[in-house]
Amino acid sequence: MDSYKFAFDDEAFLSRRETIGIRFELELLKPEILLNEHGIEHTITVFGSTRFVSYERALDLEARASTPAEMEEAKKALLHSRYYESAREFGGLVAQYNATQKKGSNKLYICTGGGPGIMEAANRGAFEAGDQTIGFNISLPREQHPNPYISPGLSFRFHYFALRKMHFMLRARAIVAFPGGFGSFDELFEVLTLMQTKKVDRFPVILVGKAFWTEMVNFKQMIEFGVIDETDLQGVHFAETAQEAWQFIRDWYQLA
Repeated sequence: MDSYKFAFDDEAFLSRRETIGIRFELELLKPEILLNEHGIEHTITVFGSTRFVSYERALDLEARASTPAEMEEAKKALLHSRYYESAREFGGLVAQYNATQKKGSNKLYICTGGGPGIMEAANRGAFEAGDQTIGFNISLPREQHPNPYISPGLSFRFHYFALRKMHFMLRARAIVAFPGGFGSFDELFEVLTLMQTKKVDRFPVILVGKAFWTEMVNFKQMIEFGVIDETDLQGVHFAETAQEAWQFIRDWYQLA
């Protein structure tokens, strides 16, 4: 560490344990400032698996498959591609709504974790409809690159999961969760906990793919066992299609 360097220009100093609070503040502040500059006040945050691919990509995998393992992978890819295409359609529906709104404060922008799979699909749908889209990416041991459908200037890279999840929530007016793994469950249950404990106001939480979610999480059994109340699930809604998910949000906020 060079003691003569400006503190703000000394990477070794800023990486010390003692400066972790400063790094937290910077990760909170940077996206906040830039999103404000772009006039983005409200978002819909979309979660889901990084492993799902488009129908087109799944067909390509099927055509290239030559071993039993590859054929099985292609079969799963085709089966799950419906979720990719549904997230893509959902992003497009939100963008089409935004195109009808003159006031920026009425708009709802698609926000994702910025990676592949469902995140890419939702960003892609909004991007293809000409809208701004947001990505909150995270540094991982196996580097995750931002997908190409995030608007320039709205692709953010985080080191801390906590700050990333905070930004998922700060502007969120709805959560749409597609089938996913540990990360999707982590993000979903943090949202539900914040609502249960009244740290945030309730807003729509849409779980796409009822068969998946009810098999993975037995909400009814949790109520019967007494570990949650029925009121804890107010706003939670199951949907099978992008249209159904979007309609629930429209009805909740009485959007024109």
